[in-house]
Amino acid sequence: MTVAERIEMPADARDSIDKGRRLIRLDDGGLSLSEKLATRFRRLIWRTPLHRLRLRGKFPLKLLAVPEDPIPGDRTRGASLLEGRALYHGQEIALADLDFADLNVSSGLADYLQSFEWLRDLSAAGAREEIVPIAEKLMRNWLETHSGKVAEAGWRTDMWGHRVFLWTSYAPVILASTDLIYRSAVLNTLARGARHLERAAPKENPGLTQVRAWAGVIGAGLLVQGGEARVMRGELGLERALSQTLTADGGIICRSPVAQLALVETLAMLRAAYDARQLPFPAPFDSALSFAIPALLGVTLGDGGLSSWQGGPPIPGRRIAAAIEATGHRALPLRAARDWGYQRMAAGDTVLVVDAAPPPSMRLETGGCASTLAFELSHGPHRIVVNCGGAGGTALPKNFADGLRTTAAHSTLTVADSNSTALNPDGSLGRGVVEVEMRRRERHGVTRLEASHDGYVQRFGFVHRRQMGLSEDGDELRGEDVLLPGGRQKSDGAAFAIRFHLAPGIEVSPTADNMGALLRVEGGPAWHFRCRGTGLMIDDSVWIDEKSRLCQTKQLVLAGETAPGGATIGWLFRRAG
Repeated sequence: MTVAERIEMPADARDSIDKGRRLIRLDDGGLSLSEKLATRFRRLIWRTPLHRLRLRGKFPLKLLAVPEDPIPGDRTRGASLLEGRALYHGQEIALADLDFADLNVSSGLADYLQSFEWLRDLSAAGAREEIVPIAEKLMRNWLETHSGKVAEAGWRTDMWGHRVFLWTSYAPVILASTDLIYRSAVLNTLARGARHLERAAPKENPGLTQVRAWAGVIGAGLLVQGGEARVMRGELGLERALSQTLTADGGIICRSPVAQLALVETLAMLRAAYDARQLPFPAPFDSALSFAIPALLGVTLGDGGLSSWQGGPPIPGRRIAAAIEATGHRALPLRAARDWGYQRMAAGDTVLVVDAAPPPSMRLETGGCASTLAFELSHGPHRIVVNCGGAGGTALPKNFADGLRTTAAHSTLTVADSNSTALNPDGSLGRGVVEVEMRRRERHGVTRLEASHDGYVQRFGFVHRRQMGLSEDGDELRGEDVLLPGGRQKSDGAAFAIRFHLAPGIEVSPTADNMGALLRVEGGPAWHFRCRGTGLMIDDSVWIDEKSRLCQTKQLVLAGETAPGGATIGWLFRRAG
């Protein structure tokens, strides 16, 4: 189903689930060796004299307009820059030691510096006379390393697509110098970056990278003198990229809520460029936002922040709200994302987000997680059940970051301490869950969700089925995890564990019979937990917070051995106060 077809559907039909709905992951086998080599070859071509020759053109003398950056900066990070340190998710580097030719930092901090996203943070924290010298010094540092050398580190298409909007939005800061040679170098490099994007964008795979690249092509055409002819080509390219990147219900194909937010922010910055030229925002892009925003809101919890899926941290609600405000759209959260795969159950002050779909395609970006049928639960602004979160480009050790992607790091069931979908050494997802069958029913205010996946069928001969029901007032969540014999593999029984990772600050007190616990939520009402079919264990766990800090917490674990005929474990969360 296309986005256009979905627009014509009745509103209630867009937000419902067909009975017995099956979601199937195509067995594409990942990128072939020839495709990987072709991508590597394209990157090598960037370094050749021929590609540099293609980037030649007229020197722009000025910008046609200066858009207003619609995304607010982070004052804390900006204050650190004023003090001489670049700070990003708990990592930092002294500006005096910063060398763009040798950025020995985590990928997240490197992207923060290379994209020039720090410009918005710096501008949010200081007066013009304070920030201009810092911005110019860092800009000269970057130009010295990358302006004449087209290499992947500084010329990645997603970086340039982002950089176009940041350089133009903060042109009064980075072009405040009276040094005409420096000013000319900035504008000429911006024009060369636009030509690079125009050639590279069509060759990128569908996803956030291609969307950012085409958005940068349009932005440069609108804002940089001499590039007006590329606007139409960019609009056609971005319309095509969005149709391939967004599912019919508006979710990004890599299934990452953080990437979804980045896409919304990219389109918000593009809208600001059209506004700066007093031109109408094209209808296809506005339509894409009208679907992407409800999908984004659908994976937020009661505090307004993102739930943690596909390696992403819990982005705080204020940033989500700012991004949506910048688009000019208003929307309600999408409850049932049939194609994107996240189900939202909400009643009273309780919100539940469930991963009810197969994992992303093997051909997409690395970093996906084996999280099928996991969920996160919140009550009001308090998170109760969470997933452990993602490394998100932080400096965490690789083995620990890989552990955050496992099934055991999510609030769901594991068999024999294995992943429902394999994690390959190169960071991609391998074989495992192929099919998820799902049914959602809503009657008399009670929402029930039943879903099953086949990730353990070939290895252990069991289908995992999870049923959940949220009461009308949101005070009770009943669930049941079932292992059913399935497939050709004979079930001989296996060990299983059902994990519910708890948010930090929740105090857990087990009951005398080890079949339940009292959860005391700091600043919120207490919750009772009960189980049947096996006993309860309380173990240590971790959670990655919005600043990528490692927080110690607890998890509820229901463990046991299945018989050849399977197992059924019931559980209940009930508000106590």
